[in-house]
Amino acid sequence: MTTATTPRAAPLLDDLRRLCALPSGPEAGEARAAAAGCVAELLRARGMQVELLPTPGAPVVIGRRAGRSPATLLLYHHYDTAPAGAWRAWHHEPYELAERDDQLFARGVAEGKGPLCAHLAALEALLAAEGELPCGIVVLAEGEALAGSPNLGAVVAERLPLLRADACLATGGERGANGIPLCYGGAKGLLSLALTAVGANQPLAAGLAASAPNPLWRLVWTLGQIKSDQEEILIDGFYDDVEGPSREDNQRLRDVTLDETGRLAAWGLDDFLFGMRGAALNRAESTLPTCNVSGLTVQPPGDFAAIPVVATARLDFQLVPRQRPQAILERLRNHLRSRGIDGVTAERLPGGYPAASTPFDTPFAQQVRQAVEQIFGAPPHWLPLAPTALPLFFLREALGLPAVVVGCARAASATSGPNEHIPLADLLRHGELLIALMHALGDGR
Repeated sequence: MTTATTPRAAPLLDDLRRLCALPSGPEAGEARAAAAGCVAELLRARGMQVELLPTPGAPVVIGRRAGRSPATLLLYHHYDTAPAGAWRAWHHEPYELAERDDQLFARGVAEGKGPLCAHLAALEALLAAEGELPCGIVVLAEGEALAGSPNLGAVVAERLPLLRADACLATGGERGANGIPLCYGGAKGLLSLALTAVGANQPLAAGLAASAPNPLWRLVWTLGQIKSDQEEILIDGFYDDVEGPSREDNQRLRDVTLDETGRLAAWGLDDFLFGMRGAALNRAESTLPTCNVSGLTVQPPGDFAAIPVVATARLDFQLVPRQRPQAILERLRNHLRSRGIDGVTAERLPGGYPAASTPFDTPFAQQVRQAVEQIFGAPPHWLPLAPTALPLFFLREALGLPAVVVGCARAASATSGPNEHIPLADLLRHGELLIALMHALGDGR
């Protein structure tokens, strides 16, 4: 690759500075529209035909530009971010881009906004060097990825002609211990739900626990019927549709080297669950479904001793291929009924979708692998699924696209914590990878 087609730092930093200044997490509410408008402006600056589509939640932005080849690549991105949290925990203002020791700091700089701006810098470099793109490009950027993409499926169905493409590239996951991006043949699905127990019609004194039912205890006991202390999901039939990795997948999983030491140090942990390392850790993250408790709340809230009126737990399931969110919800309800658990309701939260996977031997997957090797000097490690949920199912289902996910962030990037950061060089290389892939698609390699 020539230096003429290498993304430049200055436009990348300018775009990031503009976009990171606009809060776009779930707490931002209607303010997310400003971030969507900024994304639309950045796409138009690259000569794209742009649609800014309102939804009941955050707007979806779609940009499209033809290339000299009819082949077209769809880039899935999201501009929403995790909440900033306590600002006093940040070394810099979370919504002001800061650069220190070649690291960039801001909320969204490593996940969401950073990879999006890296790809836009790559498109700008291509246009400056060649006057056109080697292949067509579609950018799909949503603002509700962290909320389960509740409106994305309807937008995809409504705008199918604008989204027509030959393959899809998404950003997610992380880099390996060698600094080379991990590549994933898709992403897990998502089911989020609320478990709710109700007690008396008013808060009661804690001393009445001998005679009045406590909905929070009922909820805790119910959670113990859903997942064991050995991390086994106890829902009847939950694993029935789960297929183990193939022999080829197992071989590739044995070859993957995660940054285990860096992860543990960054996360403040002594070890992973059950002391897993190596292939066992890779296999668990990439091929197993999960059930996570994301929060427990009571009503009314307050720091006082009382029996609450309502207790709610949020559960998030990440699903593997063949598992369907609604089927899992029904199995959970049947599971609770079969154990005589009454007074606890399970209601699906907005959003969610099945997993989406692309086989390793698919031509597009091989093009991604070769592009990584071209830019980083070594082939990437390949895992069946990213250890995160992404709504690629909507694109696979409606458009039939092969979809591959490429890591960008580091294990220590703190994408959900304070002081989110990433090396500037990592974002520039992420853009270089896109340029190499677009050339491969445009040349038919």
